[in-house]
Amino acid sequence: MSLVTPTAQRVIGIVVLLVTGMLSLPVSAFLLDGQGTENWIIPVQLLAMAATGAVVTVALPALAREGATTGRRARTGMWWGLLAALVGVLVSWFALNGISGA
Repeated sequence: MSLVTPTAQRVIGIVVLLVTGMLSLPVSAFLLDGQGTENWIIPVQLLAMAATGAVVTVALPALAREGATTGRRARTGMWWGLLAALVGVLVSWFALNGISGA
């Protein structure tokens, strides 16, 4: 039995994934911004976010369906991590370029 309610688990998981999603692209770019490694920035970011999503969802089972096995939670978490990476890329893009045309 968990000490944290399912709603609190979802909120904590979503916040953790969104924050790591927003930070994963700049961190990947910082670490891999070299002559031969610049093409690895996006793949490394996506792999890192898939792994982060899997870890977070295994740790916080309310992010997956009730009664899901550990493997199912990990696979669900990978998708949550990739979604958070996409949101992070969009937030970074809008932060750099702004919203114009209004």
